[in-house]
Amino acid sequence: MDIQQIKQRFGVIGNSMELHRAIDIAMQVASTDLSVLINGESGTGKEIFPQIIHQLSPRKHGVYIAVNCGAIPEGTIDSELFGHEKGSFTGASDKRKGYFEVANNGTIFLDEVAELPLSTQVRLLRVLETGEFFKVGSSVSQKTNVRVVAATNIDISRAIQSGRFREDLYYRLNTVPIIVPPLRDRAEDISLLFRKFSSDFAEKYRMPAIKLNVEAQIALNNYIWPGNVRQLKNIAEQISIIEQNREINQETLQKYLPDVLSSKLPAIYSGDVVDNKTFNSEREILYQILFDMKKDMNELKQLVNDIINDRIHNYKVKEKAYQHIGENNETEIISPQTEQSITISNIKKNNIQDTEIFEEESLLLVEKEKEFIKKALEKHNGKRKLAANELGISERTLYRKIKEYKMEE
Repeated sequence: MDIQQIKQRFGVIGNSMELHRAIDIAMQVASTDLSVLINGESGTGKEIFPQIIHQLSPRKHGVYIAVNCGAIPEGTIDSELFGHEKGSFTGASDKRKGYFEVANNGTIFLDEVAELPLSTQVRLLRVLETGEFFKVGSSVSQKTNVRVVAATNIDISRAIQSGRFREDLYYRLNTVPIIVPPLRDRAEDISLLFRKFSSDFAEKYRMPAIKLNVEAQIALNNYIWPGNVRQLKNIAEQISIIEQNREINQETLQKYLPDVLSSKLPAIYSGDVVDNKTFNSEREILYQILFDMKKDMNELKQLVNDIINDRIHNYKVKEKAYQHIGENNETEIISPQTEQSITISNIKKNNIQDTEIFEEESLLLVEKEKEFIKKALEKHNGKRKLAANELGISERTLYRKIKEYKMEE
């Protein structure tokens, strides 16, 4: 079975190289029993890949269970995964089987695995290492033969540093990593996905499918899509239901696209908050955003200062000027390389200022910054996140500079 057949069977839409790479890895690892960790932003469709792995594996006739670890309360997660004995805790009126017992010889998909409590992570690590687990309230170990596929939409390395995720469990889960690309890195797939969603909703609601004109298609492809495929599908459904005119222009489309800066707010993760603080109100979230923006500005200032210092140093070394005082208090600035002179009359020697030099430096600085940004974008094929890392600034700062210098492609 090739990639095209897999896409057709599981309803995967897109032709980007990164997407095909992720599908190819899932196909190759399916026949093994290795643990797989799927990385990708929320809304990218990570849940499709464990289904591909399970259906192409020798376990395809076994049980497949998908568990959203972030949706189960901390007090009951151990019971859900590993089961419990009667009377093991308040409300445990009967003996219960857990997912690892039910899915024996099958596959378990642990979505949002980074949300697991540390105590549950210890139990999961034991299952991965020995294939054994204990029910809650039991001292008798049980065997299970389960394939574990996990997924996360956060940077687990940061969760490890903050003590919210076990490093040994990470290496156990990450035997084979699969990276699902965000929609903004699949520009060639955006219009294709939108047409598919529009067609589906037209059939569902029994109405003509919506179509985008050229300007609307350009706006659609240039949007960053912080919610990825899920957000695109949601917007396609909104427009299909609300708009009477079935041909959508750019102005109409913009009403459904949230502002780029506000839409890129980070997802709040309990183990990834500065100084372990929790956000209790929208005001606190706003303060945190302003703090992050100030940090970005400081990074940009540091970059600018470095460029200025470098330019001034080169100017002093290569363009050292000699001043010559004439008979009528005339000042002549001579460049040793160009052998040209500029005469400034009626200016006392003590009042000479290098205003023109600094003005020139300011203009050169802007051009130099544009050049750095352009080279970084070209080097990384227009991928702003990688270009921002190359420049040592945040992606949000890079976006503002591109907009300021009118460098949009």
